[in-house]
Amino acid sequence: MGPGRPPEAGGGVDWLVVDTMASYRPMSLILLPTTVDGAPSAPRGVECVPYDVAGPPPPQAAHADAIVVWGNPADRLAELAAAAPRVRWVQTLAAGPDAVLAAGFAPDVVVTNGRGLHDATVAEHVLALVLACVRSVPSMVRAQAEHRWADDLGGLQPLHSPDAVRTLLDAHVTVWGFGSIAARLAPLLAGLGAHVTGVATTAGDRYGFPVVTPADLTEALPRTDVLVGLLPALPATRHAIGRDVLDLLPSRAWVVNAGRGSTLDEDALLDAVRAGRVAGAALDVFATEPLPATSPLWDEPHVLVSPHAAGGRPVGWQDLVADNLARFVAGTPLRNVVRR
Repeated sequence: MGPGRPPEAGGGVDWLVVDTMASYRPMSLILLPTTVDGAPSAPRGVECVPYDVAGPPPPQAAHADAIVVWGNPADRLAELAAAAPRVRWVQTLAAGPDAVLAAGFAPDVVVTNGRGLHDATVAEHVLALVLACVRSVPSMVRAQAEHRWADDLGGLQPLHSPDAVRTLLDAHVTVWGFGSIAARLAPLLAGLGAHVTGVATTAGDRYGFPVVTPADLTEALPRTDVLVGLLPALPATRHAIGRDVLDLLPSRAWVVNAGRGSTLDEDALLDAVRAGRVAGAALDVFATEPLPATSPLWDEPHVLVSPHAAGGRPVGWQDLVADNLARFVAGTPLRNVVRR
């Protein structure tokens, strides 16, 4: 199969073309996880078999031509890969294909991801985290637990302060990883009065918002009030949000990360928060998940821990799988291909 363009950081293409599938035999069996409701419509002759992601591979795995993956534990997914020698296509409903790529499927197995299925829910959750930071919700929760009326969080206060961000009105929000999730998030932020700038590998205008490249961060970050990370896990994005980036932010800025945990240097973030070089952070993804009980992030008052809760609901998965099923049987290009 011929080459395609690599997906851009944060997601920049809807699908990549698989040049030919003429050598594929007609598909007859696809495994569907019981972690999702419903089932996709399937072409005639295709049998859909449900399987328990937490259990051992079903007997039908030996004859499966395709597998849909969602919420599979790593060890069980590896067992499934070993038990399905005939599989030719794996569809993960997650936006990130990391787990599938590490499971041990043969290198010629086509892998497609769930890009687009989580845009609405992730955008909603990121907006909630941004508002929680800007409106001091974690501090309010702590004050409530102490039965303390926090005068400093209410009452008369300036609309804009040089050392604190209390509103999205005229706030500058920089979104690093300006793909399909950002396409849903940016208008929500703008609707609340924020000025949104995207960061991606290619500069220009996207979804009606200005986009700069990482080379322009030295200019964009010093005026940023909220930095939102939506980067994928790639070798090039590991610790992209590190000391150099954090040092460019003003002390009033908040960091919100909902991309992948590997993209944020957690030690550098803690140092910056404790030193007052940034106001704080709201994190939905972490280098190690679940976040270990020994992590100092739990006890840092200016860090809000969200337990990877932004996605978890693949909206419209049946339509994506049904479309890809029809394409696969017909030998036409699949959507959301990440490995060919």
